[in-house]
Amino acid sequence: MKNDETALFETDPAQELGPTGRPWPQLPVPTAPDRSRPTRALIIALCNQKGGVGKTTTTINLGAALAETGRRVLLVDFDPQGSLSVGLGVNPHTLELSVYDLLVRRNLDITDVIQHTTTEGMDLLPSNIDLSAAEMQLVSEVAREQTLHRVLAKIRSQYDVILIDCAPSLGLLTVNALTASDKVLMPLECEFFALRGIALLTDTITKVQDRLNPELEVLGILGTMYDSRTLHSREVLERVVQAFGDQVFHTVIRRTIKFPETTVAGEPITSYASNSAGAQAYRDLAREVLARCPGA
Repeated sequence: MKNDETALFETDPAQELGPTGRPWPQLPVPTAPDRSRPTRALIIALCNQKGGVGKTTTTINLGAALAETGRRVLLVDFDPQGSLSVGLGVNPHTLELSVYDLLVRRNLDITDVIQHTTTEGMDLLPSNIDLSAAEMQLVSEVAREQTLHRVLAKIRSQYDVILIDCAPSLGLLTVNALTASDKVLMPLECEFFALRGIALLTDTITKVQDRLNPELEVLGILGTMYDSRTLHSREVLERVVQAFGDQVFHTVIRRTIKFPETTVAGEPITSYASNSAGAQAYRDLAREVLARCPGA
């Protein structure tokens, strides 16, 4: 990590060690963004080709936690399963327009597709199963990897942060998301099989950096579904920290029944169970993200 980034994470030796085995960092309290300057949204892809690792849960709750700091946030559902849309109370089967239409219809106004959520300051670009056809249709397009980049460029000045919930694959849709993004955040379930996929993902990220988006950077790796009561979870998290060091967020998302409940409720945990440990974890993650991205 660069020296200026390291300075943001100065620690007190007397502090207790966090779940990653490192002292908790002293993070600045987030302040509202400076509205006197033109806005250019920070775009973050949440990516892991393995399903069920917490990408969608993290997209929703990190977005809500960032919105609490006064930031304007757009969530992009870029998974044909439409889980992000469902998690925010949208029925994907009743959508008249979705992100798929934006990819294949150049004359469509993106503001006709964006939906407001119940969380103040947070909007949604929804998706449904139609998106699964996009990969086939984009194959013959010129600069097909940059289609999402062109879509988001139209509204980048209207938001502070854009979070893209990627599909659990390393296909053309995920490459589009990485090409459109400034940063990539990798949720990693604290179990050994999940570890095996990180090498494939980092290889894909390197190829995108080399060929399509040299500005793309890894924002960090987030341990999810962590259970401190099991030796297995603790060993996996320890191994991730040994392998990736400061790229691993200090915040760890623990298993809790609250997350499935929020999906049924169709709202983020920050509003459904505002005082819960899960809500606080995502607020801590938001602070880490903003500390690593000072201009956001």
